Amino acid sequence: MAELATLWIIRHGESTANVAATQAEASGEELIGLSHRDADVPLSPTGEEQARATGRWLTGLPPGHRPDVAVVSPYLRAVSTAELALHGTGVPVSRDERLRDRELGILDGLTGHGVRRRYPDEAERRARLGKFYYRPPGGESWTDVALRLRTLLGDLRRDHEGRRVLLFGHDALVFLLRYLVEGLTEADLMALTREHVIANCSITDWSADEQGRLTLGGFNEVGHLHRQGAQPTREDEIHAEPV
Repeated sequence: MAELATLWIIRHGESTANVAATQAEASGEELIGLSHRDADVPLSPTGEEQARATGRWLTGLPPGHRPDVAVVSPYLRAVSTAELALHGTGVPVSRDERLRDRELGILDGLTGHGVRRRYPDEAERRARLGKFYYRPPGGESWTDVALRLRTLLGDLRRDHEGRRVLLFGHDALVFLLRYLVEGLTEADLMALTREHVIANCSITDWSADEQGRLTLGGFNEVGHLHRQGAQPTREDEIHAEPV
């Protein structure tokens, strides 16, 4: 099978929704109180600085290790992160809706407390089915997102064989790319989600080994932010998903 030389995925910088969700969860609110639809949530000032710091990391890579192409979620927080990080690099960029965040349907905009109060049956159904297969009404399961990522990976391997590809997306996508690229099981994946929180502007990467298979290099790395003087954020430790 055709393979990429290198694959990176960078989670978007801190967004205003990340900040609002943390505050809402901490205060026991039912609603996060967003003023934008999910696709239009902007970066916070901290998120903008994280994206610029990521750009300084990118420009510091040796020429033979820089991305050949970037593919970006169409959601504003990812687009803005990519624009700030790639400014002046000349890396060609395209958007792909398959990199959008997981859609939460009727649970969108609710805290975990809000879901349990307003949709107790859904909270119970999710507990019974498990995080991997549960699909909220009008939304997506993790397996739904995995299916669209499978098609994206197939296209990337076909169109960019032997090249270095950089993705900008969302936290669930980071986990699911590990699931797909590394052939993890549901149990493996769920263990990762329990043990790790994907940090804003973190970098996860895979490189082709001697057999041409992608192998994990770094996972959820934020050392570049420290080195470039930007502050990592870990708000999603409080609010990863509403249920």
